[in-house]
Amino acid sequence: MPASFIIRKATNGQFHFNLTAANNKNILSSETYRDKSGAQAGIASVKANCAADSNYDRRTSSGGHAYFVLMAANKEVIGRSEMYSSKSSMERGIASVKRNGRKAAIRDEA
Repeated sequence: MPASFIIRKATNGQFHFNLTAANNKNILSSETYRDKSGAQAGIASVKANCAADSNYDRRTSSGGHAYFVLMAANKEVIGRSEMYSSKSSMERGIASVKRNGRKAAIRDEA
């Protein structure tokens, strides 16, 4: 299965999306949006901003795990990665978003 954006409805009635790789693992998770159109706009923002390395904020959690945040040009958070056991794993996650984010299909499961 190719990479895809999956839109889902959260238990609180809001919407969110995940970018999943070909192996069906989440590589980027969005914030929640009040309506589906917000999630769709978030996906468009990923597609527009995922190629530029400067849009990735590389971070370390309080538990010592590496993760990244994809930022829009206006510095708003678009999505967050999972926690990685190493910085090299995190860099592979960023490479996967760069590779898949612009061309991934959208699956609406909301």
